Amino acid sequence: MTAILSTFNPEQLKAALLTGEELKLAASLLYQSYYDDPLFLTIFRGDAPDYEQRLRSAIREELNTFWQAEQPVVGLFHAEQLLGVACVIGPDSGIGSSRLWHWRLKMLLTAGFVSTRQMLEKEQRIHAAMPNERYHMLAFIAVSPKYQHLGLGHYLIHAVDSLVDQDTSSSGIGVFVTLAKYQAFFAGDQYQHVTDLAFGTVSGSLMFRPRQQQGEPVLA
Repeated sequence: MTAILSTFNPEQLKAALLTGEELKLAASLLYQSYYDDPLFLTIFRGDAPDYEQRLRSAIREELNTFWQAEQPVVGLFHAEQLLGVACVIGPDSGIGSSRLWHWRLKMLLTAGFVSTRQMLEKEQRIHAAMPNERYHMLAFIAVSPKYQHLGLGHYLIHAVDSLVDQDTSSSGIGVFVTLAKYQAFFAGDQYQHVTDLAFGTVSGSLMFRPRQQQGEPVLA
């Protein structure tokens, strides 16, 4: 793991599943981290005056869907401070290319028809390209912009690895990555390139990490 600077006491770092009361903090952190993501700028029309509102609404609905479907939302904490978030979709989540009807309705009302259609198209194409039938999917992963480049992302992804590796019904975990620097990050964690996909003017790499031998659990 990359060395963590003295800003943090490693003994006070922990990864844990978020509670319902912590979802607002997670939504704020994800919004800050994904605000300038190329794919979201394309899907939610970053040049439109209501881009910020629609992006906030979409992230909020995503988190609510994960929570209602009892999917793991992993938080990285230093003492009581939330530093990072990872949202994972399991093989039997009921969340995927078909999506839940209540999610579609809320997204249509908040993000708009075009954005909702593009989100669903993205998931359908990613699902079709995955090398296995039963797998986890990493929907979001982010470290607070104030605390990046300190090795915290490695701690967070190892917590996700631990969660997936303990599920014998899963073949592994996939992620769609649009920026080269993050492709290198995931490659360093045994993610393998599956295929390249393009959505409009944005292209990215679909990557997959096969489930590994179970190790010591990382989640608190």
